[in-house]
Amino acid sequence: MGLDSVPMSGIADKILHWFETSGRKDLPWQHDPTPYRVWISEIMLQQTQVSTVIPYYQRFMQSFPDVETLACARIDDVLHHWSGLGYYARARNLHKSAQILRDNYAGVFPVHIDDVIALPGIGRSTAGAILSLSRGERHPILDGNVKRVLARAFAIDGWPGQSAVAARLWDLSEQLSPEDNCAEYNQAMMDLGATVCTRSRPACASCPLSEVCIANASGTVSRYPGKKPRKTKPRKTTRMILVRCGKTVYLQKRPAQGIWGGLYSFPELTIDDEIEAWCERQFQSRPSTIRECDIYRHSFTHFDLDIHPVEVSLVSNTVIATDAEDALWYQPATPQKVGLAAPVRALIDALC
Repeated sequence: MGLDSVPMSGIADKILHWFETSGRKDLPWQHDPTPYRVWISEIMLQQTQVSTVIPYYQRFMQSFPDVETLACARIDDVLHHWSGLGYYARARNLHKSAQILRDNYAGVFPVHIDDVIALPGIGRSTAGAILSLSRGERHPILDGNVKRVLARAFAIDGWPGQSAVAARLWDLSEQLSPEDNCAEYNQAMMDLGATVCTRSRPACASCPLSEVCIANASGTVSRYPGKKPRKTKPRKTTRMILVRCGKTVYLQKRPAQGIWGGLYSFPELTIDDEIEAWCERQFQSRPSTIRECDIYRHSFTHFDLDIHPVEVSLVSNTVIATDAEDALWYQPATPQKVGLAAPVRALIDALC
């Protein structure tokens, strides 16, 4: 049996039947699936696994249970709750969107998909997922899991990031989406890709589409979806200065744009900058010790960053006042509620 012999409605029925017995139905955001709760979960789940998201989601919802609370929160508090989850633009966009919803929609999530797509950080697939999962409306979706299922089932050649391939996958998603039970169908497709039709070692024997999947029938599952054309990943370097004063560590807030935008990090100096002179200018204090630490490598999607940490202890045992709004003496024992990038947190843990 092949896909040509099965109507689109029949494929959707197979997926819905599988969902009844094998789908995930007890995730935190599935309880009281309001548009706000689903929106937060969908943004967190972008390029992040469910198991990682759950504790972050629960803490986030405890602190920001509704649009108004999120919109009125300090961005540092929002980033603090996001620390370690990565892709921090997502948190900044959530905060911006919440303020738009508060100011332009009286705190009510919009019901028209074009209005949802217009919010920062929300594309067509995320908008469709929010409205279908929270309101039961029929909207096709095309996240990474759905792309993989469709590419294998229909043997769609090419990398999904290419416009022609994406258009073909969107067309299939539109055709397959049922008029009824669209929320269950969309959740089923995401679950199928996440738990059965996985990137490596897919469990084809357990797949409801195993008998009609073209890639499975031809033994070419690993070929789909097509891989992104490979490029040599560039490597960048930076020199971070880990300044200690007593039991505190000096941090500076990074610009809103760029890597770790809006998060707190260590000051960065070039290899030619003299640390002693910098300390005199910055703190009016001399370093008592300067120690080069082991290189710490952090990988981003598009490049690797080699961090050369330098631990500096100031002569003064009293925390030196700083008037800068974008700097603070961080207290690891009783940490302030600010956002820290994962490598910064790791270096603080190693230092303190």
